[in-house]
Amino acid sequence: MQSEYSLWTRNVELNGVLDTCNELGIGFVPWAPLGEGFLTGKIDTSTTFDEKADFRAGFPRFSKEFMPLNLPIIAWIKQYGAKKGVTPSQVSLAWLLANGPNIVPIPGTRSVEHLLENLGASRFRLSQADVQEIDTSLSRFPVFGDRMREAHMSQIDYTI
Repeated sequence: MQSEYSLWTRNVELNGVLDTCNELGIGFVPWAPLGEGFLTGKIDTSTTFDEKADFRAGFPRFSKEFMPLNLPIIAWIKQYGAKKGVTPSQVSLAWLLANGPNIVPIPGTRSVEHLLENLGASRFRLSQADVQEIDTSLSRFPVFGDRMREAHMSQIDYTI
């Protein structure tokens, strides 16, 4: 099963898809596990996206209106990662890996440096207490803006 799943897109937890996959041992492949780059901690209000080359230019979550409202999420993840000695990307990927033995995220990357950083998440293990701390802490921060433009949303399986 493949669906979007990350620290800021958790619909598969609400609609039963993740539970079903875990119960039946079905492989689950989260796409956009780093929130289209947001969960790397390298995107902020000064980031611009080329409208001709980057879909995120029109994604509401990355808009000038909503980006500042979403920054507390990544600020918390950065702080947590610093406490553990890892990057925000590694926190985000380790959290996914801790949510089921059948979960295999597919983070995109454009450089060897990012690939190595992402691979480092497999060496960073989160305990159930860590996962609970992350979930509880991040539940205080609402995510502002739709995931994608309406045209993109109509092309994926989206029910919640």
